[in-house]
Amino acid sequence: MSQEPARPITPRETETFREDGIVCLRGLFAPDWVERLREAAEAGLAAPSDMSAELAAARKEKGRFFHDTFIWRHNADCRAFVFESPAAQIAARVMDSRRVNIFFDQWLIKEPGTPTATPWHHDLTYWPVKGTQICTLWLALDPVDAASGSVEYIKGSHTWGRHYLPASFSGSNQYTEDLDPVPDIEAMRDELDIARFELEPGDCTLHHGLTVHGAPGNSRLDRRRRAHVSRWAGDDALYAPRPGLQEMPALPAIPSGGPLDSDLWPQVWP
Repeated sequence: MSQEPARPITPRETETFREDGIVCLRGLFAPDWVERLREAAEAGLAAPSDMSAELAAARKEKGRFFHDTFIWRHNADCRAFVFESPAAQIAARVMDSRRVNIFFDQWLIKEPGTPTATPWHHDLTYWPVKGTQICTLWLALDPVDAASGSVEYIKGSHTWGRHYLPASFSGSNQYTEDLDPVPDIEAMRDELDIARFELEPGDCTLHHGLTVHGAPGNSRLDRRRRAHVSRWAGDDALYAPRPGLQEMPALPAIPSGGPLDSDLWPQVWP
């Protein structure tokens, strides 16, 4: 399986990412990668790591909303995806970065009949990193539509100049940084340009670290919503430790303001 995307990324796609903070990219991953990650997802569901969480159960809701992080560090198929698939090169090209590091990867799996929503949030404020070239690649492993929980993205929100308090997916109050919460997006829907994509397995979206997004639960009873999510950091990403952030494995000995290069966040491309 090749590190090259299955087709070229177009100038229009990179322009869309730059302007909207979100772009849908179809047909870049060979089917073999989807099948390999599906197998890895089943292994992860059967044997979760100590970084995993059952988010529907935490909110006392039915169904199963499973997440696990830094899975490339213990799953050989996910490690192969990070280092051997086109993902790193796609992130670099869309962000116009000369290089990329993997920040972490993640399962976000909503089983059929799981009403648990993904709250409106943006990614960057959860993490000990700063910079403009930080993105998330959300790869569909199942067909995704509105009923099964397709993600909604607010176009242009990466340019708002705001940093919002992280919203807990489990309903806890674990995030303590002195930031304003995300505005009431549901009350503002008519004022916003919201993008949502129906995806086939192997399609992906790429969104900026400050793009505000969220997703409904999976109301379908006949379809799962399995996604492999990888987070990528480019040229200007720097370490920015702060208290009260997302749980990470033991952090590397990097000075604040230094580059991310480490065993935890290795450079992947080139």
